[in-house]
Amino acid sequence: MMPLSMVKEGEPNVIQKVGGKDETRRFLENLGFVAGGTVTVVSQTGGNIIVNIKDSRIAIGKDMANKIMVS
Repeated sequence: MMPLSMVKEGEPNVIQKVGGKDETRRFLENLGFVAGGTVTVVSQTGGNIIVNIKDSRIAIGKDMANKIMVS
């Protein structure tokens, strides 16, 4: 298991756990980051990571990506 921020671009990964405070977890879950879901990193620019999740493209900060554990 590793944080989403460490994942190579283009590889689909399965979300294992979403960490952080309750409000952070709820925010990420509303975006589609739920355990068992598949997420693919599209690109990393500066401090932001662009991912494909549930047919949507979402940009999140590196600090948020560190709270999402994938394998």
